[in-house]
Amino acid sequence: MRVIHFYKYQGAGNDFIMVDNRTATFPKGDTKLVAQLCERRFGIGADGLILLENDPENDFSMVYYNSDGNPSSMCGNGGRCIVAFARKLGVISAEETTFSAPDGLHKAIFKNNLIHLQMQDVSDIQKVKKGVTLDTGSPHYVEVVKNLDSLDVKKKGAEIRYGVPFNIEGVNVNFVEPISDNRFKVRTYERGVEDETYSCGTGATATAIAMHKTGKTKAEYIILETKGGTLEVTFEVKKEFLGLKIKEYTNVWLIGGADFVFEGTISI
Repeated sequence: MRVIHFYKYQGAGNDFIMVDNRTATFPKGDTKLVAQLCERRFGIGADGLILLENDPENDFSMVYYNSDGNPSSMCGNGGRCIVAFARKLGVISAEETTFSAPDGLHKAIFKNNLIHLQMQDVSDIQKVKKGVTLDTGSPHYVEVVKNLDSLDVKKKGAEIRYGVPFNIEGVNVNFVEPISDNRFKVRTYERGVEDETYSCGTGATATAIAMHKTGKTKAEYIILETKGGTLEVTFEVKKEFLGLKIKEYTNVWLIGGADFVFEGTISI
């Protein structure tokens, strides 16, 4: 039997188990263990598990697992949380940091008690069914709906996530209701969790860009209201991409809190 020292963090209600794996002792290939740790009744409980590891060229590296135990793509809320975790561990002390993640490099800045996380540029936005698809570090489908509060997000989200054309690789599903010109309410069904989460950082980013792309807003500063709290997204728009008249969204930032909840040990 071995003991794992863990930390619990949350960003807008999206919660994560954080493990300092700079000594490379965590059994990274044990998906069953990761799923067990994330299980809310028989484990620690979380939407995902994140390993902080050494990176020879950057401040640290982020390895992300969904709660089903499988390694996954970028997690925006998790990205902010690992930045806060790195500061707690003393890995970083400056107001700015650069780290590697599943989708590449990310810059983060501490400002006004919030963490500003730079996301990847986005240019490929496709119309699919009643919504649009785009990749903000993870694949997302965004659809505007009415009466969002009464929507069965788990049922409707699963229908889209497991339906054609997403049934093979899956997709995260975001349902959106406009509140004002630059404010939107969003609820997200996350692939790998297979349920609605309190918020999704890459989903909030995808929603903000999708609302601008489809003409629901002209603002480049968007406020997203989620079940777990408020997130902000800013970006710049280039009118041409690779010489074509295709909008490219650059200098994309996801802004929100990242809070330490508790730490402990668990025997496995």
